[in-house]
Amino acid sequence: MNSTNSTNSTNSPQPTILLTVDVEDWFQVENLRPWFPPKTWNLQQTRVEQNTSNLLDLLDSIKLSNPTNPTNPTNSTNPKATFFILGWIAERFPGLVREIQNRGHEVASHGYNHLMCNHLDTRDLQQDLVQSKKTIEDIIGAEVRGYRAPNFSISDSALELIRSCGYRYDSSYNDFSKHGRYGTLTAKRENKTDSVISIGGDFDEIPISNLTMGKQIIPWGGGGYFRFLPPSVFKAGIRRILRKSKTYMFYMHPWEIDPGQPRIQEAKGLAGWRHYLNLNKTQARLSNLIATFRHCKFPTCTQYLTGYR
Repeated sequence: MNSTNSTNSTNSPQPTILLTVDVEDWFQVENLRPWFPPKTWNLQQTRVEQNTSNLLDLLDSIKLSNPTNPTNPTNSTNPKATFFILGWIAERFPGLVREIQNRGHEVASHGYNHLMCNHLDTRDLQQDLVQSKKTIEDIIGAEVRGYRAPNFSISDSALELIRSCGYRYDSSYNDFSKHGRYGTLTAKRENKTDSVISIGGDFDEIPISNLTMGKQIIPWGGGGYFRFLPPSVFKAGIRRILRKSKTYMFYMHPWEIDPGQPRIQEAKGLAGWRHYLNLNKTQARLSNLIATFRHCKFPTCTQYLTGYR
């Protein structure tokens, strides 16, 4: 209660939470890639349309507090999110892409085939970036400004290519260095409170949020970590991040709210355990998380950058 009151005080800016959704289907994740290479995707049961619609309905069902008068619901709004969509998905479900936009959320790119940037040569990566951007823009009739690399597989050279392909911002940098798939950047936060890294000109990087404890980086941005950690612990970490930087970046996937998705018996060990962990609890946890922080602002990434600048 005290932290909510203090963050709403006139002496402190209203904290911000950036909700982001990486729109990919259950069979497109890297942990299941050995059984589902891209050439098999057209043969699989697609569930992303319904799962994403369920997320949209969840966001519509929650009303944020009025910052000028938290007890008065007048002029309250529902949280907005940025949906980083695979071009492969957009091409097959254009109505879903338009529905995301029509409900007031931002549509951005997650690449076309969910191939990691560091697995592609320059020419193939450029083609992936251009193809996904154009596919989505043709559907929504508007500019696609943002990009997120599959598995956060960013690099300095990939970032420069993203910028040259006409994107206005990237949100791929995850500074948890102990995950083998995450990329690295030379550009760093100027200090621990920075929520945006200015790359130069009108191009920015919005990093994933993690906890910093001493010299240790602890992953706290969402995904499997959100499903693994107890909700009270996860929310305590968000409060700690908001006290330092006033901004928290969260990410998840539509398949994470789908306990009915096909189970791959061959997917054993850590990868399989992590993929299927607590799928039956994620939707309720997400709803509770947003409700807990309903005093915060929930803008899209582009809205946030506009205010930041």
